[in-house]
Amino acid sequence: MDLELTLERVAHGGHCVARHEGRVVFVRHGIPGERVIARVDAGEDTKRFWNASVVKVLEASPDRVKHIWNMADALAAEEHGAHPVGGAEFGHISLARQRSLKAEVFREQLTRLAQTDPDSVGFHGVESVPVAGWDESESAREDDGLAWRSRASFSVTKDGRLAMHPFHSNELVPIAEMPLAAEAINNLKLWETDFRGFERIEVAAPSTGQAPLLVLIPRADNRTFRPPHGEAIENASGVVVVEQTRGSAGDGRGSLRTLAGKPYVMEQAGRRALRVTGEGFWQIHRGAPRVLTEAMLDYARPEAGETAADLYAGAGLFTAALADAVGSRGAVLSIEGAPGTSADAAYNFEADSQVYVTRGRVERTLAYETRGDSLDAIVLDPPRVGAGKQSVQAMAQTNAQRIAYVSCDPASFARDVGYFKNHGYELRNARVFDLYPHTHHMEIVGLLAKNEG
Repeated sequence: MDLELTLERVAHGGHCVARHEGRVVFVRHGIPGERVIARVDAGEDTKRFWNASVVKVLEASPDRVKHIWNMADALAAEEHGAHPVGGAEFGHISLARQRSLKAEVFREQLTRLAQTDPDSVGFHGVESVPVAGWDESESAREDDGLAWRSRASFSVTKDGRLAMHPFHSNELVPIAEMPLAAEAINNLKLWETDFRGFERIEVAAPSTGQAPLLVLIPRADNRTFRPPHGEAIENASGVVVVEQTRGSAGDGRGSLRTLAGKPYVMEQAGRRALRVTGEGFWQIHRGAPRVLTEAMLDYARPEAGETAADLYAGAGLFTAALADAVGSRGAVLSIEGAPGTSADAAYNFEADSQVYVTRGRVERTLAYETRGDSLDAIVLDPPRVGAGKQSVQAMAQTNAQRIAYVSCDPASFARDVGYFKNHGYELRNARVFDLYPHTHHMEIVGLLAKNEG
């Protein structure tokens, strides 16, 4: 069903809000103020609200530009009777307008869910981030929002071709480029390799200049797969197969089997190089580690001799900065739940006597390890779902004076800010970074501090 709609405000999730005969319609691939023809998704008839996608623009916004990636362009896909791939849903909007829309979303979420005025915490809009990493010589790159992804994940068609999914679809669309990916990833030309027998391909291009690492996930029915051959495999620093076996605790996707090279990459964290294995978490924007570390340090303000905790710590990006700041007289507790990633952190800080790395759920492990002792500062970078009520309570019980909260989701961030308020903390400052250009995503760094008195 096609509808003629006038698009209203932007909504969290990258949609625009429209209305049809009293029903709310969330519309993808539009810009507020546009008049469009939108196609309602199949199976929406009985729902309270509908989801739809723009298939024709009747009155375009002055902020509409040529899409940065033809395969993700909804209008181009409609002309060819296809569906656009996901991953660049804001690619038809000028970068300046993208950032103003993200600012609107952040303001709305913080106001509604945390009852906090964005102006009162020094929020002045979404900030652009250079693609450059720790090497400042890279910063001359034009701000076009491209080539920032240091990690990428692709599906594979049954005949072995690299592919991606359209929005909320199981369909596979073969691809031959990804403009958002770092040049090192695109230069592998993975689309020229036959990945028959594999279900998904993940690639990591480290900031240290090391060749990218390939992680291959076989299809469940692939018992006797043969390693793929080709230029992409030969030019990778390592090829890792993640086998389909799972541990009894269900705490991992499976074991790693290395075909060639090393099953990890080295990532830069200030003056340190940190090991990140296989599918281990690392910030995907090439400039993110430096920008987020600087913002975190500005808010957490760790000093020599203090005690701090890095929660949801990953391989230790923020742990490294905290350890350097508190020095040998201080202490840093690093907590991570994923086994492989926690093992990376243990390896990375084996020589740092002031760092204690442990694995576990934050809400339990933090309480156990601190045992009622106070902390000077906490840094947390939880997954998209946020920290949650129990973890916030565990943090509050440490009586930390300064909490730097790094978040990739404005809704879960705002919800958690509300939980912190119930424990006597208030949001003092917040910055929002455009770490995901041409998508609706953003990254937030906020300072939570104890209310005086």
